[in-house]
Amino acid sequence: MSTLIAAFYFFYFSIVAIYVIFLPKVLIMVGYTPSEVGIIFAAGPLVRFGLPFLFLKGIKLDLKTFNGALFLLMAATLSFFVTLENFWPLLLSNIFMGMGMSLILPYIEVIALSLIGKESYGRVRLFGSIGFILVALILVKFLDVPITALLFLLIVVGATVLFGYAIAHVDNKKVPEPESIEGKHLDILAHWPLWLGLTLMQVSFGPFYNFFTIYETAHGISLQTTIYLWSFGVVAEIILFYFQGPLLKHNLLKLLEFALILTVGRWLLTYAFADNLYLLYFAQSLHAFSFALFHTAAISYLYALYSERKLAQQFFFGISYGLGGFIGAISAGYIYELWPSQLFLYAAFIAALAFLSIRLSTKLPTD
Repeated sequence: MSTLIAAFYFFYFSIVAIYVIFLPKVLIMVGYTPSEVGIIFAAGPLVRFGLPFLFLKGIKLDLKTFNGALFLLMAATLSFFVTLENFWPLLLSNIFMGMGMSLILPYIEVIALSLIGKESYGRVRLFGSIGFILVALILVKFLDVPITALLFLLIVVGATVLFGYAIAHVDNKKVPEPESIEGKHLDILAHWPLWLGLTLMQVSFGPFYNFFTIYETAHGISLQTTIYLWSFGVVAEIILFYFQGPLLKHNLLKLLEFALILTVGRWLLTYAFADNLYLLYFAQSLHAFSFALFHTAAISYLYALYSERKLAQQFFFGISYGLGGFIGAISAGYIYELWPSQLFLYAAFIAALAFLSIRLSTKLPTD
């Protein structure tokens, strides 16, 4: 099962690589404005935010729902080929893709944490990072017309659907789940500083995920070198995923704080030295902490905190990556259009607010 999960992560995060590195550039090539790019890329996260609330009404993230999400992801990907140059149809395609991806990953994450455990999770999850970096390095050699990115996207989505289906349909022995800190009900309001901090962290990533390629090429960095910067960050992420197991035995909230401090520094370096390759590579090395360590610490803490684990993971991806990603994409689009040089100063400010919020959450009782 670990092999199937590793393959799923490999192809799922290959989708993410194409989506965040190349599609914004593709849309600019087609003729969209930065604010339109921000709106289009905000649609998926907004859907990701709204979907978990439906599951509070009795809908379950079961095998049937998971299969439907796989079908929706494939259909949305195919629709990109006919909607790319039309804003509203493309926006709708992006919404459907966001729905599919937002349901698939939480389902697999719970399986992974249940069967593998948080200490070994990183050594399987790192295959997602390998997929991300390989697609980035390969696609940059061929991205001369928009259709190339769409063909790559179709291939990796097809593989993701295949391995996702295989994981969901393999018979597994029931793994006893450890007791959680909380009771059986997901209570977000009782831990609102935690959820606010998780969300603000993703808002701070809006400039990076949606505009880093555009931002750096505008500062004279070539597209190929920009891809190397992306890739270097992912290599650092892979290394930390492999060795982070012992860290996760410590206080997870303190790990979140530590990752946020480094993230503030990362965005400040990107803001102040946008054309300095040495410092940009150093800033990208901090991705190991601002993504890999933060992500694993967050999902592990929520897994321990709540007994409704699939729902907790859905809300994590929905509220932080969904709402946070939506606000981050929209705000980054308008800030880049109005004050392009201030984009990553804004990101650093938001990450600092996230740190303060997580710090506040450590003062609240967990029982």
